[in-house]
Amino acid sequence: MTPLDRIDRHLLRLLVADGRATYQDLSKEVRLSANSVADRVRRLRSEGLITGYRAELNPAALGRPLAMISEIRLGEKVVRREFADSLKEVPQVVAGSRLTGDYDYELRIACRDAAEFEEVVDRLRSNHGVVSIRSRMVLHDLEVDRSGLAGA
Repeated sequence: MTPLDRIDRHLLRLLVADGRATYQDLSKEVRLSANSVADRVRRLRSEGLITGYRAELNPAALGRPLAMISEIRLGEKVVRREFADSLKEVPQVVAGSRLTGDYDYELRIACRDAAEFEEVVDRLRSNHGVVSIRSRMVLHDLEVDRSGLAGA
């Protein structure tokens, strides 16, 4: 992997702030040609520092205002990879992480209401090998500046 220089780090911070910025826009900020910026961004992608660009959807605006964080413990015989793959069948699960400690996974679940959340919990228990769930309601999300990952 090529070491990151000051310009690479600046490009990463700019792309975290606006993943749709054009090479022309980026070139003005870092004072390089658009072609040079494009080459650097392609290199950053090929080296795995940039893993993708995506639209972030607002579940509440899409009719799912109830946000829950649920810690999941699986049965002993459940294959972790199969569980993770099976979550594609549960559209209310919008994010998740594998954990260490008492619980195996943490899931972010977006539902229309408490009744739908109860259905999701029941489905996870009956169809996905979940033996224990501890859930909390999200009151609001924090804005976190991720550009610090790029360093100085």
